[in-house]
Amino acid sequence: MDEENTKKNPPKWNYSLIDPEKANLLKDALRSVLDPELGYSVIDLGLIRNVEANNNQIILTMILTTPFCPYGGMLIEGVRKTAMDALSMDAHVDLRFDPWNPDMMEEGFELDWDL
Repeated sequence: MDEENTKKNPPKWNYSLIDPEKANLLKDALRSVLDPELGYSVIDLGLIRNVEANNNQIILTMILTTPFCPYGGMLIEGVRKTAMDALSMDAHVDLRFDPWNPDMMEEGFELDWDL
């Protein structure tokens, strides 16, 4: 198996099964929410682990690259507001403290650590 092309833990968006067009719209909008320390989007990093719709509300399950991220509040609010604006519906961010690792990044995306 080609390990380079296999992600072990990619995000899974339930919303993509319900409304793929709006899920893609949301994903494109969330690319504008950048982690200020790394300079990559929450989508590229795989921080949005799941998206679901419930009673005209979008629920985004999100993690941070580190539990003590100094920009966590800013990122969470940026994701919430961007989702609301993109889909014209209420949004809630369900923050989880699962450990992040590079296997969670979007397929085909690689970090440039500048080493």
